[in-house]
Amino acid sequence: METTGRSYSRHMEDEYEKFIRRMNPPRVVIDNESCKNATIIQVDSANKHGILLEVVQVLTDLNFIVTKAYISSDGGWFMDVFNVTDPEGNKITDEGILDYIQKVLGSETSFTTSIKSVGSDRTVIELIGTDRPGLLSEVCAVLTHLKCNVLNAEVWTHNTRAAFIVQVTDDESGLAVTEPDRLSVIKQMLSNVLKGSNKAREAKTVVSHGAIHTERRLHQMMLEDRDYERNNSDSGLSEPEPQRPDVNVVNWYDKDCSVVTIRCKDRPKLLFDTICTLTDLEYVVFHGHVDAEGPKAYQEYCIRHVDGSPVKSEAERQRVIQCIEAAIERRVSEGLKLELCTTDRVGLLSDVTRIFRENSLQVTRAEVTTRSGKAINTFYVRDASGYPVDSKIIDSIRKEIGQTILTVKLNPRDSDQSPQESPTRFLFGGLFKSKSFCNFGLIRSYS
Repeated sequence: METTGRSYSRHMEDEYEKFIRRMNPPRVVIDNESCKNATIIQVDSANKHGILLEVVQVLTDLNFIVTKAYISSDGGWFMDVFNVTDPEGNKITDEGILDYIQKVLGSETSFTTSIKSVGSDRTVIELIGTDRPGLLSEVCAVLTHLKCNVLNAEVWTHNTRAAFIVQVTDDESGLAVTEPDRLSVIKQMLSNVLKGSNKAREAKTVVSHGAIHTERRLHQMMLEDRDYERNNSDSGLSEPEPQRPDVNVVNWYDKDCSVVTIRCKDRPKLLFDTICTLTDLEYVVFHGHVDAEGPKAYQEYCIRHVDGSPVKSEAERQRVIQCIEAAIERRVSEGLKLELCTTDRVGLLSDVTRIFRENSLQVTRAEVTTRSGKAINTFYVRDASGYPVDSKIIDSIRKEIGQTILTVKLNPRDSDQSPQESPTRFLFGGLFKSKSFCNFGLIRSYS
């Protein structure tokens, strides 16, 4: 009876949210005149938990680069302003894309329908386990053996853990795999691959057909797996300390909130990664400012837990810091970037990753897509022993796969630039830059 009551209450809350949204439909203003080097998108809407992530997700899925953002969602109304460009740094002028933004962000129902969400016409396989050289190759070999064609896949590795989301179809019919017995075999064989020789950490395999957002789900999987917990006994193979993001959390108890500040090297989708994590940790961002016009990104957020409270303890503060650091690091692309473009065929991914494994290359991140019969794949690889990748090995691999099929791309992380300071970088001025305000009693510091 209690469960029925909770379900009814949740249903009524959802219906009330829909009613409020219909009565106060979102207003989207796109301005290409006020800023000389970016398109300004302003979104006003009735407020609800998760709405900021929904908006950022739409912009991220369009591959927009957010150079500045101003966030305000205190109370019942939500107002965000984003300065965005395309990946080449140009304003957004394509009328089709501008119309799409108006249609999706101005919807009276929800922003969550995304161009990067996975539909139900394929089987979705989620995998998480201990990373090791050749793991992707073994997973692909099993799927090929089980007559599954990989349409799309995304692989992240972080802190000795690897997470996969793989979309497959039956290699003969081209339809989703739905037979329970076959799905059970797929799950069992992949679980055996993930477990390997490491019994200390759990491995998980989940098979589903529901619609998901791949990158959002990868963050959730790795957060649930607690990849943010660092093993102090690592043998010197972890990321050097100076390269880690600078994340801090302090309590501003005069405003009954906590302030999160993030300073790190900028990269695409950084805003999505941090907002996604704060949302999954059940915090609400009610004020914030983002500045990423230079090579460094600066983000500041006033947050409260969904129950209205600020960060309550040092343990909670450390967890927030560690989770944000992990979210930023998961998508940092370590290693040499290789791009593969060729006609798709069953077993292609298995063959390519086998060649990588045979040449002692470890895949640290991968994006696999299929568009109109073309396989467009990106791999970040490094030598399995930890040394820089030998150019002769890459030349040999390219000859085997095809010089025009597999190309070497410059990893943006390899180009080191010095940060550029801006007098308007911080929304809160120098308030959180020094500890002087702790002395005045405005901000409670845990340090």
